[in-house]
Amino acid sequence: MRQAHDVATIRAAESAVMGRLPAGVLMERAAAGLAATCARLLDRTYGAQVALLVGSGDNGGDALFAGALLARRGAVVTAVLIGSRAHVGGLAALRAAGGRVGDTTVLAAADLVIDGIVGIGSSGGLRPEAVAAVGAIGPRATVVAVDLPSGVDADTGEVDGIAVQAHVTVTFGTWKPGLLIDPGAQYAGAVELVDIGLAAELPTASITALQATDVHDLVPSPPPESDKYRRGVLGIVAGSDTYTGAALLATGGALRTGVGMVRFVSVAHPAELVRARWPEAVVTVLNGEPDDDVLGVGRVQAWVVGPGIGTDAYAEHLLTQVLSSDVPVVIDADALTIVGRDPDMVADRSAPTILTPHAGELTRVLGLDASERSKVEAQRLHFAQQAAKQLRATVLLKGSTTVICAPDGRTRINPTGTSSLATAGSGDVLSGMAGALLAGGLSAFDAASCAAYLHGAAARIAAVGAPIVADDIVANLAAAIGSLY
Repeated sequence: MRQAHDVATIRAAESAVMGRLPAGVLMERAAAGLAATCARLLDRTYGAQVALLVGSGDNGGDALFAGALLARRGAVVTAVLIGSRAHVGGLAALRAAGGRVGDTTVLAAADLVIDGIVGIGSSGGLRPEAVAAVGAIGPRATVVAVDLPSGVDADTGEVDGIAVQAHVTVTFGTWKPGLLIDPGAQYAGAVELVDIGLAAELPTASITALQATDVHDLVPSPPPESDKYRRGVLGIVAGSDTYTGAALLATGGALRTGVGMVRFVSVAHPAELVRARWPEAVVTVLNGEPDDDVLGVGRVQAWVVGPGIGTDAYAEHLLTQVLSSDVPVVIDADALTIVGRDPDMVADRSAPTILTPHAGELTRVLGLDASERSKVEAQRLHFAQQAAKQLRATVLLKGSTTVICAPDGRTRINPTGTSSLATAGSGDVLSGMAGALLAGGLSAFDAASCAAYLHGAAARIAAVGAPIVADDIVANLAAAIGSLY
């Protein structure tokens, strides 16, 4: 599991370690790891043109010491000083190794540029001098960020204005949330973690990213004596006469994720389609009347409600019944719009609840103006955590970075996925998957996290060489789950 620590925690760990070591040892370790990565990225080190963007902080020092190591290996290293001062020891080491100080003109012809403008303690946008330097980087240069691309907020991934677009980020000691969360993650490129000896001083992080082994350990695997009831029974309320596809996709997502049984509940037309496409599902047909009894279909271990049900009074009647149950519930799509009209219908529940909004739906759930959607997209971590706490529910915020937040503040960033997931119906598949894992016994936080991971993995498999539709995700879930073993 990748653990990402905030700046305050990292600073405390660094201080504790530096108190036991001679001065400068942590910077030496960081510079050595940075230089080794840069040397691997160059076709050859001897004669390579390397430019350093050097700010006044420790990141600038890391860049200077790494530059000195590369200069000793024959690289032509030039430091471009951004700001009024530079790390004294690092600058002396660079000059002693044959490096020099120059201006931004060297950036156009550089083979490799090391970004050491600002560090993890920086906030807000880059200053004009730094922006000008970033703009002078030539198109053929490989850009390596020191710890974090300059201009990216380490704790949130937010970007205010211009940031360095790195091909590789060499980060030290631990992951930073801003390397995992968009928009910051889009600027980081490939991330390499260098161990500088902080691990013993770092607590368990509240922000993590599951890896394949973690998902393997969490996803239920039926023992020999298992049966369909022990594997979990999931109720799905989805579809309407207007929106039928959502019913098929949510049901398929649940069945292919391995739930023991699906009880599908809807009006006649989507019910007929589900029965034909998924004969494994037990189908109950509703009349579309205000007295329809959803909970009377039989015992379930979890519910999924919302895909394609509409947002009228009848849809609200269906949602209200499901939320009155004492089992976990996944709320998606149209049901999220209904929740936006009365968030207390979720906040007042005692049983676990998962909400699976995209940024627009989360904007409505939080009662924000539609014009604030871009703000939600830019501050994904903040708003997902706010919603989880406010609604006392697990929130799975879909998007370029999927963020999963529990009410107690624990957060996971999904590392899988592809832009191909931006296709109609993919969210319906995800809701069925999350419901299946809930019914199988996972906590809301684990179910949402594992569903997002497998959903993204299936999409990656499906998207090799071709565009995909949502049904392709369903078709590749078996391969995604199989890849865990």
